[in-house]
Amino acid sequence: MIKIKPILRFLSLAAFVLLISCSGGQKKAEQAESSVKEITPKVEVNAEAKLLLKTLNEMGDYANSRNFPSLIKPSSVYEELDGNIQIIDVRNEEAFNDGHIKGAVRVDFSDVPDYLSNDIKPFEYDKIVVVCYSGQISSYAASLLRLAGYGNVYAMRWGMSGWNKHFAESAWLANISSDFQDELVTEDFEKAPETDFPKLNTGKTSGDEILQQRIAALFAAGYSNALVKAADVFANPGQYYTINYDRKDKYESGHIPGAVRYKPGGTLGIVSEMQTIPVDEEVVLYCNTGHNSGFATAYLRLFGYDAKTLTFGNNAFMYDKMKEEESSLSWLPFTEAEIHDYPYIQN
Repeated sequence: MIKIKPILRFLSLAAFVLLISCSGGQKKAEQAESSVKEITPKVEVNAEAKLLLKTLNEMGDYANSRNFPSLIKPSSVYEELDGNIQIIDVRNEEAFNDGHIKGAVRVDFSDVPDYLSNDIKPFEYDKIVVVCYSGQISSYAASLLRLAGYGNVYAMRWGMSGWNKHFAESAWLANISSDFQDELVTEDFEKAPETDFPKLNTGKTSGDEILQQRIAALFAAGYSNALVKAADVFANPGQYYTINYDRKDKYESGHIPGAVRYKPGGTLGIVSEMQTIPVDEEVVLYCNTGHNSGFATAYLRLFGYDAKTLTFGNNAFMYDKMKEEESSLSWLPFTEAEIHDYPYIQN
């Protein structure tokens, strides 16, 4: 008769030894891999960028708050016209004279910080609303002002295009297009290798001083270098490091060739993410409408990145696709439904 129990004991013991041997090998491999990761040096952030990051975080980390981006609808502005608000119109004099909101004050873009410092008491207002032609410039300006500490500043969504059709015809309605939607791709593109932040070289020794110097410099430089058109990007996509600043499902439905997806709410102020944005390339950010990317562009330019927002966002190159997928992907195509018939003043 065959003795079953000793054989079973032998097989069980062999299996146990084999298991221990395998798990031990795996554990050693994991320990080796872990030790490699631990000794791989991380890119050190330069001193001024580190101070600026610390200061912005201490101020409340606006870029990752629910108030980012700080947009206000034209309808809300209209309802509050008789309230405690100040409207700053950054369009040129000719456009302002052609028509502006009652009570609005025209201020050149480069003069906005001085206007807030010397001509009004900003915190006496419930809201300070920045308006422009289409909402692209005002988004950029409002972001800089919020980062500077003005927590009651907003950009009016759609700009004057949302106020009255008189203004929309030469701004939003003239710039929606489907010209490049056939050139979109669905391929995933990887982020660039980590590197240091741009070196600001302000010579300042505190984060607050660096912040104020950078804000002043960006307003003095104007806004033209912070904007780029879709035609320029599609003409030579390889010239830019393009950031798709939107949801994953929207990215997967089709994006600009070479575009890398960066998560809204998970990029700005996060060192490991920002270090994958090249410091020696032109960086283009785009979103649905150009509003969110305008706010994000201001943040990156504050740190010295050569960042630009693609004006009018997806509306500028894939409008028909946005209309077709509006319900399934929550696109925001600009339509005449966004245009109000509010009164305006002409000089």
